[in-house]
Amino acid sequence: MTPKYNLYIEPDAHAERKNLPGHVRQRIQRSITDLAENPYPPQSRQLDTSESGMPDTIAIYRIRLDKWRIVYAVNEDEAWVWVWGIRRRPPYDYQDLPEFLNRFS
Repeated sequence: MTPKYNLYIEPDAHAERKNLPGHVRQRIQRSITDLAENPYPPQSRQLDTSESGMPDTIAIYRIRLDKWRIVYAVNEDEAWVWVWGIRRRPPYDYQDLPEFLNRFS
């Protein structure tokens, strides 16, 4: 079965995933892989980027898995999902989100 979306993963996200505890790493990997078929799973939430100047064709989401967050972008027009980061919360508070958003401006 061919995925519906092209899946891109930042090198930093690959490195972050490798450092996760084993049981979390497996769940994160499965969630990321599943994004190629469905970038809008029930546990995802769209982040508010309305004041960022982000193009309307790109939306930023996060998936919460226990204390971990997968942060990613979706472009429906070009059919891609871009996994940007895997973060632990707390203390993660999306302070590096503007850096990610600047790539699209």
